[in-house]
Amino acid sequence: MPRFWPLQVKHHFTHYHPSPNMNLLSSSSRSRRSLVATALITTLLTVSSIAARAATTPALLDDFSDAKRNSNGIDRLLIDDKGAGSQSHASLKCENGIIAVEGELVPGRGVPAFISVVSLLSPEGKPHDLTGYEGVRLRVKPGKGPLAIQVSSTEIQNFDYHTSAPIAVKRGEFTEVRISFKDMKRAWSEQTALNLKSITSINLVSFSMAKADFSYAVDEIGFY
Repeated sequence: MPRFWPLQVKHHFTHYHPSPNMNLLSSSSRSRRSLVATALITTLLTVSSIAARAATTPALLDDFSDAKRNSNGIDRLLIDDKGAGSQSHASLKCENGIIAVEGELVPGRGVPAFISVVSLLSPEGKPHDLTGYEGVRLRVKPGKGPLAIQVSSTEIQNFDYHTSAPIAVKRGEFTEVRISFKDMKRAWSEQTALNLKSITSINLVSFSMAKADFSYAVDEIGFY
């Protein structure tokens, strides 16, 4: 082999320059791979976030299969208005997967009457994130008097929580009702957006400015 061959090879590669088109193709390929990787990561994070929310805040809040506790294993609470100066009273009975509530609303002077059945999302009253849901759903059989859904939040300090309009469905039979969080309002305070990351409980509320009997039954409550 001639002795000058290595010098020719060295000379040839010293003056070699890649094609500009090859650089463009390489850059484009890298960009596509980067976009695909970003999309996959975003999808995985979204799925993980939804899964985490579902694990901490189940769609079913209470199917009333337990006489005392909701589906989170937390005792239901019956709150009356005696601390506000009214004299309302109520009883509740839970059997065969149905809770039945009845009583009398007796307002005090210049104050409303109310009875509230409270279902906490955690035993300590810690806030839960419900941003994966649109609202509250329930199967309800109204009897007498008004009934509304109320959502308690750690952001509300004066107890004027976001509340739905009175549930208006046929009385005497079970009907599935869906109430959007966006449709809930505060009664006497400035209207504020409901922060779904700060929810502590869902309440069944009967209220009136005049003396009145009330009754209703519910066989399931949760989120949609």
